[in-house]
Amino acid sequence: MTPEQQAEFLALGREVLGQQPFSVLLGAELQSLRPGHCELAVPLRDDLRQHHGFAHGGVVSYLADNALTYAGGTAMRVPVVTSEFKINYLRPATGDRLVARAEAVHVSRSQAVCRCEVFAVSDGVEKLCALAQGTIVKLGEAPPATPTAASTAAG
Repeated sequence: MTPEQQAEFLALGREVLGQQPFSVLLGAELQSLRPGHCELAVPLRDDLRQHHGFAHGGVVSYLADNALTYAGGTAMRVPVVTSEFKINYLRPATGDRLVARAEAVHVSRSQAVCRCEVFAVSDGVEKLCALAQGTIVKLGEAPPATPTAASTAAG
């Protein structure tokens, strides 16, 4: 990809992220994006911590899941969703921000298997706090509409 194409690709990825209300709520920031690779970050605010002061596991999990989906989707170049994923929490996530780096490991026409590392960053120092792996699948077509009670009654 040329630098211009990379910039356009990242801009498109940021536009998609901006359309995700939960991502906006968390303050997620797409740092880097290229086919099969993603770097996604979340500033670690007090309202995203659990009662011991660590990042809530749901925030760490969100970050891994979304980074995996970006990696798989950009590798497959089609709309995708997460089919499954697993996460291992390695240490409490403390610091100023969380950064997830994901990559597509195996890609087919219908799915991508991706892996992700999540780091807690404090004063510029990264510490690995979670590992995740997931299967990202091509988004299927919408199921046919089912008749509503009104249309059935009118029928």
